[in-house]
Amino acid sequence: MTLTDWINNRRELQRAVSEKNEVKIDDSIGKLWSLCYNCNSQLLRKDLENNNMVCPKCGYHFRLTAKQRIKLIADAGTFREKFANVKAVDPLGFVDTQPYTTRQKNAKEKTGLDEAIITGTCKINGQKAAIAVMDFDYMGGSMGSVVGEKIALIIEYAISKKLPVVVFTSSGGARMQESALSLMQMAKTSCAVAKLNEARLLYITVLCEPTFGGVTASFGTLGDIMIAEKSARIGFAGRRVIEQTIRQKLPANFQTAEYLLDYGQIDLIVNRDEMKDKLSKIIEMHTK
Repeated sequence: MTLTDWINNRRELQRAVSEKNEVKIDDSIGKLWSLCYNCNSQLLRKDLENNNMVCPKCGYHFRLTAKQRIKLIADAGTFREKFANVKAVDPLGFVDTQPYTTRQKNAKEKTGLDEAIITGTCKINGQKAAIAVMDFDYMGGSMGSVVGEKIALIIEYAISKKLPVVVFTSSGGARMQESALSLMQMAKTSCAVAKLNEARLLYITVLCEPTFGGVTASFGTLGDIMIAEKSARIGFAGRRVIEQTIRQKLPANFQTAEYLLDYGQIDLIVNRDEMKDKLSKIIEMHTK
């Protein structure tokens, strides 16, 4: 069966479900394929994973989970997680369409994580570093109290051990379920970075798809060296919000890594398969 045949058959099955509510659809074939959002190519999932989740046709960088990125960056067997015991609660008893506790439970089941960030230490091509890796799949990578606390803790640990810090961002911004407590993390993380600067230790941020809101406005854009992955969207407010506010049409590449590089907002764009080598070289240069 070709992909086109499968899509047509699926549409027929969906139509049957809506009419009779009796037919169950087998999604197993669909799990074999992924659609590139940039060039609209249908890609075999296995080939995509073997290429570090980068489209082989146009170079579009798909999102990685935190665990996938750690595996890609850290030398085998060197990653040691820190502050895994810091876990979220529900300080406000927040409820929208669902209780906050339910959203946390669903996010944990989806990702296998307790929060939207993993922190720890590792070696990158032999270079020791403290790292923090955000995961967009956990509630859109939103920054709540735990994310801010773990960022601050890993930076304090790095200062005590005189380690460089590398942070990978992927976030939609502050976590609305924690209201002002979430916004406070912007100040907390920024102060932690300031202490790292006072200790004269290297701080590298890697801005991944997407990085927005409070993360962009705090620790995400305070790096001594700011790297972005190819075509990553980076900004504060979303494109549509800005266009509606200023009543102007923005450039097609607005808020992309390439746009920010042209205007001096980031230092360089690095392809995913070169990221580990680039990071290790930068760390080696600055630690010597």
